[in-house]
Amino acid sequence: MNILLIGSDTRGTGYTYGLADVTRVVRVNFVTPSVTMLDFPRDLWVEIPYISTHLNGQDHEKLNQAYLYGNPGDGFHYWNDPSAGPGLLALTLNINFGVKVDHYIAVNMKTFTKIVDAVGGIDVTFNEPVALSHDPNLQAGTHHLNGTEALEVARNRVDGVFSRGDYQNIIMCALRKKLTSPQIVTQIPALINAFQNSVQTDLSPAVMAQLACLGTQLPRENITLYNFPENLFTGTRIHDPVFSKDVFIWKVDFNVLRNYVTDFQEGAWPDDSSAQSTSNPTTSVCQ
Repeated sequence: MNILLIGSDTRGTGYTYGLADVTRVVRVNFVTPSVTMLDFPRDLWVEIPYISTHLNGQDHEKLNQAYLYGNPGDGFHYWNDPSAGPGLLALTLNINFGVKVDHYIAVNMKTFTKIVDAVGGIDVTFNEPVALSHDPNLQAGTHHLNGTEALEVARNRVDGVFSRGDYQNIIMCALRKKLTSPQIVTQIPALINAFQNSVQTDLSPAVMAQLACLGTQLPRENITLYNFPENLFTGTRIHDPVFSKDVFIWKVDFNVLRNYVTDFQEGAWPDDSSAQSTSNPTTSVCQ
């Protein structure tokens, strides 16, 4: 099962607006069992279907905007389908990279902070301080974070955009660890019921409970987090007629990303040496 996981940057309580601040495809293997995640940078300049008739013929925008254009906010809702923003983002990923999505879950910032607070916060550890950051929670050592602090860490990019994906990995692993703790694991069904109306998803509470149950039983080494090698991407700018200005995007060979996606969906992933990764590792596991 492939699940599109979206972190919406909306600060409200609903899902009318908002960009896809986080876009990850989660592959659940029920045979092994195992879970793998693939992170997509939000600043990819991609073809987005169904938007050209609303944008004077323009059919390309940043990946994170596909989610906005599909949601039912005033002036948007370019994708007339019940799946709304997640559906249009899933279709965009399929057209550009061959991603196959079965289900989706979108969580806005307010809901994320409430989830972290509901489990009593999470603990993260940094062996070294994050360069250029004065945030006390990004210094060396172990830190107990409440929801607001966890969100700040997950959105931090003071030392680069790609590093933010690493921080999100740390937060997700810490949340998973907390959910599997003896004092919380028995509360998972109640937590799902409490938050089922606060997330945007096509999964039923029963299926989410089954997935949560699977997640609590997985060994840490069976949860793998993938990122495309950073050296594949070159930052550049392109003129965006919608905003009447030049905007930052990543220049990258989409055929190369498609090959990575194909491997990911088949349960494989090139090792770091063959990918010639130079900065950030392309593979990590929850510690």
